[in-house]
Amino acid sequence: MEPVTHGIDLDAVARFVDIATDALSAAREEIDALNVYPVPDGDTGTNMFLTVSAARDELRAARAADPGLGIEEGLALLARAALMGARGNSGVILSQMLRAYVTHLAGAGLEDRRAHTIAAAMQAATDASYAAVGTPVEGTILTVARAASDAARVAAQRPGARARDVFTAAAAAARTALARTPEQLPVLARAGVVDAGGRGLTVVLDAVETTATGRRPMQLAAPIGTHHIPVTLPDGSSGGDPAEDGPGYEVIYLLETARDAEEEAIPALREALGALGDSLVVVGGDGLWNVHVHVDDVGAAIEAGVVAGRPHRIRVTHFADQAAEARHRASGRTARTGRRVVAVAAGPGLAELFESAGALVVPGGPGRRPSTGRLLEAITGCGASEVVVLPNDGDTVRAAEIAARTAEAEHDVSVEVIPTQAQVQGLAAISVHEPGRTFDADVREMTATARHARHGAVTVAARQAITMAGPCEPGDALGVIAGDFAVVGADLEAVAHEVLERLLAGGGELVTIVAGEDGSDLAARVCARVEERHPHVDVAVHEGGQPRYPLLVSVE
Repeated sequence: MEPVTHGIDLDAVARFVDIATDALSAAREEIDALNVYPVPDGDTGTNMFLTVSAARDELRAARAADPGLGIEEGLALLARAALMGARGNSGVILSQMLRAYVTHLAGAGLEDRRAHTIAAAMQAATDASYAAVGTPVEGTILTVARAASDAARVAAQRPGARARDVFTAAAAAARTALARTPEQLPVLARAGVVDAGGRGLTVVLDAVETTATGRRPMQLAAPIGTHHIPVTLPDGSSGGDPAEDGPGYEVIYLLETARDAEEEAIPALREALGALGDSLVVVGGDGLWNVHVHVDDVGAAIEAGVVAGRPHRIRVTHFADQAAEARHRASGRTARTGRRVVAVAAGPGLAELFESAGALVVPGGPGRRPSTGRLLEAITGCGASEVVVLPNDGDTVRAAEIAARTAEAEHDVSVEVIPTQAQVQGLAAISVHEPGRTFDADVREMTATARHARHGAVTVAARQAITMAGPCEPGDALGVIAGDFAVVGADLEAVAHEVLERLLAGGGELVTIVAGEDGSDLAARVCARVEERHPHVDVAVHEGGQPRYPLLVSVE
C-alpha cells in the first residue's frame, strides 16, 4: 500500500475506513470481553465496530452514486455517518473524535497534510472527546486519546517530520497508555483487564498507521483479551452485572436542534441529564447531536431531549436484561425459533411485494443503502433461529455479510446471505422460499433461482459519462444489463425493448417488470410489446415505486 504524500486523498480515507472496520470486526469479541467500565455490558467492541462500519457503508454508497465525490464532501459525510450510526458510550465518543479531526483538517485546508497540521487535528479530537463527556475519567478511552495526541505533537516538532511519523508515534503511544489503564482505574485492575474503549481506539489508530505506512504495527505485551465477562472479583462480587448503586438504563438518541438555539439548548441539556445519571456524552453540532446517558428515569432523559429539540431513533437498554441475555447466550440456550427472510427493498411497492411473501423488509436502494447496524438489528430482531438475507444490491452485499457474521457470533442465530445484486433477483429468490425445507436446501434453491434470473433496468443519465455502450449525455436513456450500462438511446421505451430482447435472447419462460415512480404507463407498453413478440412467455408486472429506475426487469 502506497502512503499518501500530497494532500488528503479520498481513496486513502476509504482505505483507512475499510482497514479500521475489518480490524474492529476481528477484535470485537476481544474488546467486548474487556468491557467492565462504566457498565460491564460486554458490547464496547460491537458498538465501536457498528459505529465505524456505519460510516464505511455511507461513504461506499456515496462514492458509488457519485464517483467524482470530492474530499471535503466525503469527509463531511463520513463524520456525519459516524455520528448517526454511533452506538454506546465509546462509539459516541469515537464519532465525536472523528468529527473534530475532520473539522480541524477542513479549517486548515485539505491540501495541507504537514505533520504539525495532522498533530493539531489529533489534539482537536482529544479535546473534543473530553469536552463531550459529562465527567471525564482517566484510565479510559480519553486517556489513550490524550497519550496519542501528545505523542503526535512531539513527533511533529522533530526536524523533517512527516505525517506518517506522526501517525506511527500516536499509535505506539496509545498502545503504551492502554497497557497502563489498570493503574489508573481500580475496577480494571480488580478485573485484570485493560480499558475496552481504549483498546478499541488503539485498533483504530493502528489502522491509521497501516494506511499511512503500509505496515501493520507490532502489538505491545498487555493483559488483553484473557478474561471474559462475567469476571469474579477478589471480594467475591461479580463483574458481569451492573453495580447495584448504578443507573439501570442506557438511553441513546439523535437530537435535532435549531442551529440558532443550540448554544443555549445543549448546555441546558447536559446540565439536565447530568443531574439524572452518569456516563453522559453529548456530541455533534450544526443542528444534529448524538446523546448518550445512563439513568434510572428513562422518561425524564427523553423529556430533556424534547425540551432541547426533537429526539428520534431512541434506543433504551435495560442493563439487567442485557446481562441476563449475555448469560443466556453463554449458556447455549435460545428462545429463537423458525426461519425468516430479511430483504432490502428499494421502493414502497417492492416492500409490499417482499412483505406479502413473508419477508421482514429493510428500506434501501441507491442513495439510501442500509447500514450494517440497521441490517444487524433486522436480523437479530426478527426472533428467528434461521435467517436468510437478500441484499438486492451489489453495494449492500458486504454490509449484509458483516451483519450476518456479527449476528451469528452474538445471538446464536444461523444466517445466510444470498448475494442478490438486484431487486428482481430478490423477488425471484423469495418466490421459491419454502420454510418447510431444511435450511441448507432452502438457501440452495433460493440461491440457484436468483442466479438464473437475468436482470436489467432502464434509467436516465444524470451527467455526461463514458459507459460500456459508449458516451452518454444528461437526459439520455440508459439500459442496464447485469449491472452494466449496455444500451444508450434517446427514448426510454425503445431502450427498455432492447434490454428485454437481449435478455430473452438466451430463452426464458417468465418476464418480470417492476415499475418505478411514474413508470406505470411505460411498464404497460413494454408488457404489451413482450406479449406480442413472445406469446409463449408469461409476463408479470408489479408496482415497485423505486426512484431513479422507471423499470426493473428480469427473465427466468
